[in-house]
Amino acid sequence: MSFLVAFGSLVLAVLEFHGRCVELMALTVRGLLRRPFDGRAIATQVVRVGVEGLPVVLLTAVFTGAVLALQTYTGFQRFHAEAWVGSVVSLSMLRELAPVLTALMVAGRSGSAMAAEIGSMRVTEQIDALVALATDPVQYLFVPRVVAGIIVLPMLVALANGFGIIGGYLVAVRLLGANPVAYGESTFQFLDLNDLWSGLIKAGVFGLLITLIGCQQGFDTKGGAEGVGRSTTAAVVLGSLAILVSDFFLTKVLF
Repeated sequence: MSFLVAFGSLVLAVLEFHGRCVELMALTVRGLLRRPFDGRAIATQVVRVGVEGLPVVLLTAVFTGAVLALQTYTGFQRFHAEAWVGSVVSLSMLRELAPVLTALMVAGRSGSAMAAEIGSMRVTEQIDALVALATDPVQYLFVPRVVAGIIVLPMLVALANGFGIIGGYLVAVRLLGANPVAYGESTFQFLDLNDLWSGLIKAGVFGLLITLIGCQQGFDTKGGAEGVGRSTTAAVVLGSLAILVSDFFLTKVLF
């Protein structure tokens, strides 16, 4: 009996979370279509999510490409297929690794920051003050962050693609002694525009999920400072799970 109670509570919590996200998404879309349009707030969030997060994203991409090239090269050596390392690195980065790892880094860095900032506003009654001043809190808080996430994530992923391929090249050619001409040719031999666009589409969806979940967790914070900590943790965990789950379905649709 206790198992059924726990299972039922879990199902209700999941449904409530999804319903709340859909509700806030609808309010965000409504806020986006209403005046005033705060371009300065969006630009501020673009800087926070994109520019300030650039170092960790590029560092992650470089070493991901490097490790992938190292592992692939040593494995392909067993059946003399070292010439195809460049293709494996480029396809893996563009299709999967760059979008997913970039999104996970942004979720850990920016999603948690959004939850903490908005959660602090909730527990200190600043959001109630916005309502008292006839300001739509969803339009004021959600719209700039969600729009910035959708804009910035594809840009970060595009840069991560390039840096990941460079990291693979440096390891395969400079460290392991692969033929630079053969490596360069194999890198782009099997790529097409669908590989690039699919990764960028994934990035846009991930940006929406990260920012929406981060803002939702902060907006619904309860319990003072302790609640802010719980919301921050939940924003990272739920954002990461949303990225990994949606990645499967997006891959199924795009390929």
